[in-house]
Amino acid sequence: MRIGIDLGGSKIEAAAFSDDGRELARLRVPTPQDDYPGTLQAIASLVTEMESQTGSTGSVGVGAPGALSPASGLIKNANSTCLIGHRLDQDLERILARKVRVSNDANCFALSEAVDGAGAGAGVVFGVIVGTGVGGGIVVDGESLPGRNAIAGEWGHNPIPWPFSDELPGSNCYCGARGCIETFLSGPALTRDFEAVCGRNLEPAAIADLAAKGDKEAEACMQRYENRMARSLAHVINVLDPDVIVLGGGLSKMERLYRHVPGLWSRWVFSDEVDTPLLPPVHGDSSGVRGAAWLWPPER
Repeated sequence: MRIGIDLGGSKIEAAAFSDDGRELARLRVPTPQDDYPGTLQAIASLVTEMESQTGSTGSVGVGAPGALSPASGLIKNANSTCLIGHRLDQDLERILARKVRVSNDANCFALSEAVDGAGAGAGVVFGVIVGTGVGGGIVVDGESLPGRNAIAGEWGHNPIPWPFSDELPGSNCYCGARGCIETFLSGPALTRDFEAVCGRNLEPAAIADLAAKGDKEAEACMQRYENRMARSLAHVINVLDPDVIVLGGGLSKMERLYRHVPGLWSRWVFSDEVDTPLLPPVHGDSSGVRGAAWLWPPER
């Protein structure tokens, strides 16, 4: 049995899978906020409950924001900042009394969708997370590509490309820079943009719903968002030229993105034609936890 843990900014999800990929159990709890020891305990409790429900002991893989630094082994680059500077893998191994594999959450998402999801059969898959933060993962021929510095795919912490004058210098990002893609494309960024223009504080799904009902301010906000996503993904296509791009995270549920964004990005892609597919995830919210489980080979 393999257990996957998807450690998100607002929730921690756990699922147990048989070696053939069949789901055996699933649980979700809120993420303790700014509480590293509480986060460790929440993960340990989920694993214990998974094994109690199934009557089996499993391998444990964890998809987490940020990455384990190859230099120090400590978590870096996490928008859940309480994780930064900790040996998440070793701390969990001590509590769970077994080896634990930890990878970037976007890498886990991309791996799940590349194995048997929207990117199945594609040579190069770029998996995108647009939710509380903005991340990305790359899978080549079914293998995750973390990169020499464990930052491959981190498009969210490049500056917004081809910026308009009113987008400069951009908002401060938790990473210490300004104007990062994450500060324009995350869920909180979409909420801030709408509030700045119309004075109403709404979640992204509510903004999209208003736009669908003909609200002009909401529609303008969504068009700004789509233009920014098109520019940002055009930058990725120019560098990586993936066979498919798969969106994940909470904002991936906005169906209009798949219609509108590919129609915009050709302006910035350095090619005569652009036929890159932009696809929703087959496994939806389950992709992160499935990819974390897949960090261990089936025979384990």
